[in-house]
Amino acid sequence: MYDSTLHLTPGQRRYATVAALLGWFALAVQLYLVLWGRWTDQASLVGGLIKFFSFFTVLTNTLVAVALTCAITDRHSTWHRFFRSPVVCGGITTSILLVGIAYNLLLRHLWSPEGWQKVADELLHDVMPLAFLAYWWLYVRKGQLRLKHLLAWMVYPAVYFGYLLMRVNAFGDYVYPFLDIGTLGLQRALANAFGVLAGFVGIGVVILLVDRIRRTPL
Repeated sequence: MYDSTLHLTPGQRRYATVAALLGWFALAVQLYLVLWGRWTDQASLVGGLIKFFSFFTVLTNTLVAVALTCAITDRHSTWHRFFRSPVVCGGITTSILLVGIAYNLLLRHLWSPEGWQKVADELLHDVMPLAFLAYWWLYVRKGQLRLKHLLAWMVYPAVYFGYLLMRVNAFGDYVYPFLDIGTLGLQRALANAFGVLAGFVGIGVVILLVDRIRRTPL
């Protein structure tokens, strides 16, 4: 049976290694900043961890870092094969591009981070989306994706939005201001959520088209 998972050359492996290290570094810096802020405010560190992993940016960058790490290892466990799969890599590419585009269109103008926060901000929202897009474009086998895969990818943001609604009930905390029902009202917040989901679908359609155009010969 044909193996559609990744087989990287030494040069490709070096690229994926650098990208993986950048991804884990960005996540580590952001986690430190969140926990340090909670510590100085004498707030719960566990609560800080929960909030850290409540950001779509963090969750998706974690998927990116895991996929890149699996790509540079020689293990062949179920999870390693899963994250090397062109279908999974296509979904992660769609998700991380949504992170970068949505942040730059909807959130960047709302604050001006400085110091290490600016470093983490740029890595998570700009560098890693472009780095993983290049990884997918150059090294992931094309021609494997179908419309059914886009429908499967949509489960991730849909479940995430459902989690945010449950989080509001539990903590009264809106992670993203464009989903703040208390300020915007239910109708506007839901419209924003569906708009982001529509953006995800649009990006996914482009990924499917590129996958078909750049089909890798067997």
